[in-house]
Amino acid sequence: MLIAQLSDAHIRPAGHLYQGVVDSNQMFVEALDHLQGLDQRPDLALLTGDLVDLGMPEEYLEARKLLSRLDIPYLIIPGNHDHRENLRTTFADHRYLPAEGPLNYCVDDYPVRIVGLDSTVPNQHHGNIDSTAIQWLAHVLGRDTRKPTILMMHHPPFVTGIPYMDQYGCIESGRLAAVVERFSNVELVLCGHVHRQMLRRWAGTVVCTCPSTTTEIALQLHPLAHPQSYVGPRGCMLHLFQEEHGFVSHVSQIGKFTGPYPFA
Repeated sequence: MLIAQLSDAHIRPAGHLYQGVVDSNQMFVEALDHLQGLDQRPDLALLTGDLVDLGMPEEYLEARKLLSRLDIPYLIIPGNHDHRENLRTTFADHRYLPAEGPLNYCVDDYPVRIVGLDSTVPNQHHGNIDSTAIQWLAHVLGRDTRKPTILMMHHPPFVTGIPYMDQYGCIESGRLAAVVERFSNVELVLCGHVHRQMLRRWAGTVVCTCPSTTTEIALQLHPLAHPQSYVGPRGCMLHLFQEEHGFVSHVSQIGKFTGPYPFA
């Protein structure tokens, strides 16, 4: 099974630029076309938050229109730039989304179980998983302790070292870790938010963040660094699951590059 991960599209109303700088909508189109042009088409796409930029209904309508070109099934979780109710309304036909409350869900229709965890805090940019969601997660994971499982959430549950991202990180993540580390079949935790690819061993599993389909947040580790971004490398993640080998994850860069050449 091949699972694609796209994140942080920051879709705007038609004709508007993201941060007044880049056409994030066209970049998202290019990302979708990239997935469909791969030599092995993904079986499923995961959208790990910040689908739109300001959470406005017109942004979600634009996102829905752009996603109509994708003939791969996809699952969505919200990010800190999303609006939970506007997302729920626009994607009301996505039956896995709960009718009310946080957008936590479990999809068990594939060889890999997908658990979506809503880490957003309404009207805030940091993330948190409240005690109700923690209890729900423990119950869901406890139903099957053998099936390979992916947990997807927007905010990575670790300190990145980039100061202007960590001030909007996932707080109180120790409660989440205490649940996840009980289940060895949680193969991956997939996140967005940081507009970069990062890896971290955490709670007995691996956390992987995904590049944005638009701008790249600058890698600055100085504690007094000021926020910066680049119109830099764009990409998505491809997570290949093979029953005999488990998961291997690849960064797939989006764009045109010189080649291919007949060597490896």
